[in-house]
Order: sequence, then C-alpha cells, then structure tokens
Amino acid sequence: MNFNSLRKEINSKNASVKELVNDIFSKIDSKDPEINSYICTTKNFAISQAENIDKLIQNEEILPPLAGIPIAIKDNICTKGVVTTCASKMLRSFVAPYESTVSGKLWSSGGICLGKTNLDEFAMGSSTETSVFGTTSNPWDINRVPGGSSGGSAASVAAGLAAAAIGSDTGGSIRQPASFCGVVGLKPTYGRVSRWGLVAFASSLDQIGPITNTVSDAAEILYSISGNDPLDSTCLDKPVPNYLSDLNKSIKDLKIGIIKECFEHPGLNPEVKESVFSGVERLKTLGAEIIEVECPRFNDGIATYYVIAPSEASANLARYDGVKYGFRSKEGSNLLDMTSKSRAEGFGDEVQRRILIGTYALSAGYSDAYYKKAQKVRTLIRKDFDNAFKKVDILLTPTCPTTAFLKGDFVNDPLSMYLSDLLTVPANLAGLPAISIPCGFDSKGLPIGLQLIGNVLEENRILNAANIFEIDAQVIKNRPLI
Repeated sequence: MNFNSLRKEINSKNASVKELVNDIFSKIDSKDPEINSYICTTKNFAISQAENIDKLIQNEEILPPLAGIPIAIKDNICTKGVVTTCASKMLRSFVAPYESTVSGKLWSSGGICLGKTNLDEFAMGSSTETSVFGTTSNPWDINRVPGGSSGGSAASVAAGLAAAAIGSDTGGSIRQPASFCGVVGLKPTYGRVSRWGLVAFASSLDQIGPITNTVSDAAEILYSISGNDPLDSTCLDKPVPNYLSDLNKSIKDLKIGIIKECFEHPGLNPEVKESVFSGVERLKTLGAEIIEVECPRFNDGIATYYVIAPSEASANLARYDGVKYGFRSKEGSNLLDMTSKSRAEGFGDEVQRRILIGTYALSAGYSDAYYKKAQKVRTLIRKDFDNAFKKVDILLTPTCPTTAFLKGDFVNDPLSMYLSDLLTVPANLAGLPAISIPCGFDSKGLPIGLQLIGNVLEENRILNAANIFEIDAQVIKNRPLI
C-alpha cells in the first residue's frame, strides 16, 4: 500500500476516501488481533477526516499533499483527545490535551489518523515485548518480534494496515524495526523535525521520523513534518528542501563509505553481511564509488549510548510521581511512600532498570567516571564521522547484526537485547540522518536491512541513493507474500 497506488484509487473516483478508509479498518479488525500493532484505533476521527477530503474532491478544490493517506502514530506521540499511553501502566488512561507538532502537520496536510501503535514501554526496548498491552508480532513470522521500540508502527505498515506510520528513534527505534519488518525507516537529522508532543525518553537523542513502504513515501512524509517549531527550542530554523525533487538523480560518482568496523564485529550474522555486500555491489554497478573508511570508535557507541540514554531517562521520568497525572498507587502512608509505590507499580522492569542505571551514572562520585566520560566518547564518535565525511558523501552499514529473532529469546538477557542497536546508535549520538531500506532476505525468508547515514541535514542525499537502489533492486516488489 504505497501513496501512488492510493492516489490512483482516489483520483479514479472508483471509491471515495471514506470507502478506502473503511476498507483499511476492516483489515485492521480482521488481521490486527493476531499482530497486535495497534493500541487503539480512531475510526470516527478518520471517517470525519476522509469525509472532509471527499468534499474537497467533489468541489474540485486543490487537495493538500497527503490527502487521503492513512497514517498510524506511535503511542508516545501526543494526539489531542486520544490516549497517549507509551504502552505503560503509568500512562494507561492518559488522554493528551494537545496535538503534537508532527501529528498536527500531518492532519493539516490531509493525512488520515488510523490510531496509535504499540511500542516498548516508554520506547525502551528493541522488540516491542515490554508493552503493557502485549507483544506485537512480526507480520513475516508471528513467532518473531517486529523489533522496537517502534515495532507496532513497522508491523502496521508491513502488514498493510497503514500506508505510513510515525515512529520515534532514540537509538535505532525506527530503523531496527523497519529492517526486521522489511519496510523503509528514516531517522532525520536531530532538530530537523520538532519533538514537541513526543513523550521524552532521552532528549538529546530522540527524533521523530516516518516508516513507509517506499523511499519516495518517506520523503513525502519527511517534507510534511520538517521545519522550525517555536515550541521546540532544539528544532533547527533551516529551510526544508523538496526531498522528492532529488530522488531520481544519478548516483554516478557518489562516494559511499563502507565503515570497516561494522563488518568486523563478531556478532554480525553471515547472511546479513552477505546480503549487504550484495547491495554494495549493486550500488557500484549503478555508478557509486565505494570506499572503505574507518570510524575507530563506532563500536563504542553502544556502551556510550547505554550510559547517556538511561541518564537522560532518569531525569525525564522523574516527573511521573503519581501526583499531577499518570498512575497513582492506592497505598502509601505519606508522599514519599506513595510516590515510591506508584513508580514501582506503574513502571515495568525494563523502564525501572534504565532509571536505576541512569540515576547511578549521574550520582555524586560517579558522574565523572560514567556520564561525563560517555559524553567525551560521544564527541569522539562525532569526530570520526566528520573525518569520514571528508572522504565520502554518505556511509553504509547493515541496519542490524541479525534478522528478526524469536519472541522470548532475550527477555531475560537484556545485554544481548541491547546489542540489537549496535549499528544504529552511533547516528543518534552524532545527530545524523540515517535510513534503513530492505536489501534482501535470509534463508528463513526474513528481511534484511541496509543502512545509509548522511551528514547533518543531508537527508536528500541518502534518500536519493536509497531510492535509486530501491528501484533497481525491486526488493519490496519481489518479497514473499506476508
């Protein structure tokens, strides 16, 4: 279900937008109980939006750019009048009183709101197994995870239950599930897209981006949601280019850097490595110049991330005290006791684990040894990228070391779970744009993702290279039926 096919249906007037939206909800009703990609749906709101688009069509008025495109929203992004739970008991009944900047831009552009998608609790996880609403299944194999934390968003697109979905990416939470589910996932430059209305996990790392079936669809969504926002002080006040206009440029003589350290890691699955190298050869035949580059601290990213992200999380989640909003324990003889019990009951194990790690790293006597040192390594990682971009235009890695793993494989082994983010976290630490595109399948028929990383605000370059690869490889069109 890509945007072009939907537009053909809408423009042909064989079916109204309302009828198309009803068809999608019928698919969600029949298929999603098995996949569990949605936490809630917003059918009445969607029908109202569709009727407004149909009126514009009937009156032959100019349609907004995303008119009639059905979109799902990750449930850590506020949508006015709809629950925003972060898949947690802590916010299970919280109804957002305002619209996030991103979702507001999508509805203004004619997008249709299908509902809120499942995620790891407070976006902390790599498998969508920590949600209080249950695990999401991978549409390719329901016994496997869809990745995380934006697993519900990726699964909804892969299963045809949304034309596009919005996710958040703190350490790979858009790209990793996109890789596991065989779809396109884009993390923009930090500050390219407003974070206002995104429930904070790690504020210096979080970024909102699209998950779609095609690169061109991702480019359209990115154009609609990008731009300065006075409500977000970290949002960049830079012109937003028309990403679609650069999609079909030749990549002849484009310099693509292969990060040496990524392919030397012992945890990289041989089938993933082979598929990605096949993708490299394809890019070479399309005219790109392939250059091996070194980023010596690339593999230090995972350790750096798991100090910085929990530290910021411990500060951000301190607001959930059982007083103003969120879950409140019925027990507790005083304020301290009530707050303590509210957090113990309201947060799941993984969230509590990360809060404790972060609080320890920030505590007196340890902040210099852990948090400040991690920030210094973060700077060195960024310098490695800067040096690499002096030699090449974009960088290439596998998106993940493996394909989708079985449910329960790492539930009791969080350290192994954290390694799923090995190849994605460096881009977040450096604030760089990165995209995951399908490049092949393993022997079990599971999708494999290839990651392209660009320099700051150079989304157009990685989108162009990804689109040229996608058109030539035809991976999505030739994929096995889900």
